[in-house]
Amino acid sequence: MEKLYYEDPYQKTFTAQVLSCEPGKKGRYQVILDQTAFYPEGGGQPYDTGMLGGVKVLEVHEKDGHVVHETEAPLTVGGTVAGEIDWQRRYDHMQNHSGEHLFSGLLHRHYGYDNVGFHMGEDEITVDFNGPLTMEQVESLEREANEVVYANGPIRITYPTSEELEKLEYRSKKELTGQVRIVEVCGADVCACCGTHVKQAGEIGLIKILGMINYKGGVRISMLCGRKAMLDYERKQKTTTAISVLLSAKPDRLVESVEKLKNDSQAKDAAINQLYQRLFQTLVQARPDSEDWLLVKEDNLTPVQLRQYCTMLYEQKKGKVVLVYSGENEEWKYALGSADVDMRELSKKLNAVLNGRGGGSNLMAQGTFHATEGEIEKAWEEIAEASCRDIEWS
Repeated sequence: MEKLYYEDPYQKTFTAQVLSCEPGKKGRYQVILDQTAFYPEGGGQPYDTGMLGGVKVLEVHEKDGHVVHETEAPLTVGGTVAGEIDWQRRYDHMQNHSGEHLFSGLLHRHYGYDNVGFHMGEDEITVDFNGPLTMEQVESLEREANEVVYANGPIRITYPTSEELEKLEYRSKKELTGQVRIVEVCGADVCACCGTHVKQAGEIGLIKILGMINYKGGVRISMLCGRKAMLDYERKQKTTTAISVLLSAKPDRLVESVEKLKNDSQAKDAAINQLYQRLFQTLVQARPDSEDWLLVKEDNLTPVQLRQYCTMLYEQKKGKVVLVYSGENEEWKYALGSADVDMRELSKKLNAVLNGRGGGSNLMAQGTFHATEGEIEKAWEEIAEASCRDIEWS
């Protein structure tokens, strides 16, 4: 099979003969051609999609040396078909793959770390390196990589002989045998690779680091290049502008404004919590001490407030077992507490009959119910009566 994507990665259309077409999984058909411009998934680069004989190509992979095209409908064996790849998808992959090579090569040159993992996703590409880095170091590498892009040097593909390969210093994730394909990026990187790449560094466009996390003793860096990097910037710029308008703050003061907003919100939450504590204490003191099972409904309480109110009630002997719930439209949050009865078992029983979820400790359980108020009251009465008679409730 002739792999046209290696001869010319910019070739968008082609014609080919259908050598075989077999039924595959998910109602698809597996088509093999005598030649193809469709790149199969491999080396971290996703497969191409497009059209083949008027039929959608949904996925492409390599098997036993053949490029297999998964199509949504069958093609006639022996017939000639016209193929067209989704060029935007392919070019996005070329920009990002070449940009990743450039960045990884510079990182290897400066710090000696290897690229040990590479994934090109829809929203970002991730690259794993086997050593620690600071964000300042990564930002410096980003600037250097973009300087190489501005210089617009050539990206060369070569197939060295075994003798030439022995003398060549190049990056590779594994020991290679047979013909090795080398991608050289502007003198900044030399790497064995089976993917498709742009011809000039300037085509890579913007290289933008999105983030970094520590990963398996090294780091995982997320990034985007080219058109996808620009689209990502556009989205973030629109978001930044919208937030700037909402907060009446300049873009370069947004962090300060958000921190102030957060601090103000936390201060208000603390003040509101103090008021609720006073309210709960007043409500608790108004209740007589009791050994009965107590059911209390209150409006607009958060899970934290439910727990606080419930704890006050049973600790101050207002009920042997206390259930406080809050919500509306048969969607309830609850807190269940007692110093004398195991709340884990009780919450299981309540959850079973009230379409609930949740759990906790022997002193306190929390969760949700999906039931009417009447159903909650009935279930509570039945459990309380069964407990008082010391009869297992079911």
